[in-house]
Amino acid sequence: MQKDIFDKIIGFLLGASSAIVLFGALITFGLFLFLGIKLAFFITVVYVVSSLFAILTLDAFSVNKARLEEAKKQTKLLEKIYAKHSK
Repeated sequence: MQKDIFDKIIGFLLGASSAIVLFGALITFGLFLFLGIKLAFFITVVYVVSSLFAILTLDAFSVNKARLEEAKKQTKLLEKIYAKHSK
């Protein structure tokens, strides 16, 4: 099955977001380590959780696109059934 450009972009952004979360967590922890390990860990967890919401948003775009495509298929099928039975 061929992917359209939207699926390719969403796939790329999901991969890039995962990398950003990983490296961003390391950088965030390193930046706030001078404040103490507990606070640095807490700030890193907050960063990771907020970044995961961005990934969930991208995944929601993908799911909504699949739902739209399925609805279009069902609409075509219903139109065929209606045309067949309305004669």
